[in-house]
Order: sequence, then structure tokens, then C-alpha cells
Amino acid sequence: MVFLNGKFIAKNQAFVPVMDRGFLFGDGVYEVIPVYNRKLFRLDAHLNRLQESLNSVAIKSPYNVNEWLEIINQIVSYSEHDNQSIYLQITRGSGTKRAHTYNELNPNIYIESNPLHPRSQKEASEGFSAITREDIRWGRCDIKSTSLLANILYTQQAKQHSAEEAILIKNNKVTEGATSNVFLITGGTLYTHPTGTEILSGITRDLILESANSCDIIIKENAFTIDDMLSGDEVWISSSTREVIPITKVDHNLINNGEVGEHWKRVYKHYHKLTN
Repeated sequence: MVFLNGKFIAKNQAFVPVMDRGFLFGDGVYEVIPVYNRKLFRLDAHLNRLQESLNSVAIKSPYNVNEWLEIINQIVSYSEHDNQSIYLQITRGSGTKRAHTYNELNPNIYIESNPLHPRSQKEASEGFSAITREDIRWGRCDIKSTSLLANILYTQQAKQHSAEEAILIKNNKVTEGATSNVFLITGGTLYTHPTGTEILSGITRDLILESANSCDIIIKENAFTIDDMLSGDEVWISSSTREVIPITKVDHNLINNGEVGEHWKRVYKHYHKLTN
């Protein structure tokens, strides 16, 4: 079962009009909310970010917090899985013709649940590879927009190279991954790109910083260069569906001789204390 514009219906019966601006222009925003043991995780933070994205593109939120909670919990209840990933999308709505400008429209709202299967500690401990690419995305990466063509091209290139992620570089500085935030450990200090318009500040990113702080790791929200990354001690990426996983190879360069670092092991353990 999925939710579409006020109704809970079978997924194969869920359709939006061809004049939906999300379909025509990518004119919409989305959010991904993890569920652990059938409980929504950090829902307030996710709904706050959803509201910030809606405000940024001038779409009025169709529901208040209590209404969102009721709808999403209903979606959770329909799934047989205890751990889930809730996908929520809001587009500006459907007009009568394809036009760049718009009048006041009723948003189209879609919500679905998928099983959440993050890597186990054993799987993650093997480490993963990444490629680097020039960051050519637009200047408002802080908006969780459905316009994801560049990200799709990056992730497909990573797939073609049997890599976990494409790490993006702008002006020689690491911004983030195509679908993740990026962290560097060097000299016992954790570095990650500061929040702003160049990255999407993930809820999971905040959890990683919270966990690192609890593990007495020094944190600096400073941008770092590709050379810093390649010569660093540990590289991690994070997202709501991946949680936090180590990158042990970037392009053809081994990080920490291809071994997973001790700081990641500590942060991973603390992160799972929070989710459990």
C-alpha cells in the first residue's frame, strides 16, 4: 500500500497526471525517513528539513506535523518489515499545460515504504571503493529537490566502475557524495564540509557528528581537498539507508592501506546505540 493525495491504495494503482510538474520539470522535493523496529527515527528532524525544502521552493505544506505522523505511521503499519525506509515526495501539482510559470496549484503527495537493509558490521568492515568526479550541480544543493539528473549520472558511473559512491569535487574541495555526505579522519580529527548551499546537510550526517563527539573525536566542519582525502587516515560516507560505511579505496588510491580504521569502528558502534 502507498499513499497518494489523501488515499491509501495499491502501488500498481497509483498514478499522477502527465501534467504533474514533478514529472515535467522535477518541480518538487522529497524526504527519506528511516524506521527502526517500526518506530520512525528522528521524525521531527526529517519533517523540519522537508519544511525547509518546501519553503525554499515556495510549496505550501499540505499537512501539519500531527497529520504527517498519522499518515506515515499508517504506511509503516502496512509493511511486513520492522526496519523500513519511508520515501515521501511532494510536487507543486498539476497544471493544464506545460509552462515554466505556474498559478496556485494543489500539491501532489506520494509516500511509500521500502525495506531498510543497511550493511551489517561484517559487510561494512570489508570497506568500499569510490570514484571522484567534478561537482557540476546547481548552486542550491541544500534543497532536497527531486531534480536529481546529475546525481543519477554520477551514481551510474560509480556503478559502472563497481564503486559504492561518486565523491564530488568543486574547486579542488570535496563537497559530498552523489547520494551521501563525506567524512575524513586525519590526525585523529574528523573533517566534513560545512553546511550551506553546496551540500545537502543530512540527518544522518548530524548523527555521525553526534556519535563522533561522544567518542571524543575532535570535529572540524571544514572543507578538505582531494589530496587531503587521499592522504588521510580514514574516509567515510553516510546516508539514511547506508548509515555510515568506510571507503578504503578512492579511484586507484588505497586509504589506510585498504584497511578499515579504528575511529569508524567506534562511531559505527555508537551510531547503532542511537538507532536501537
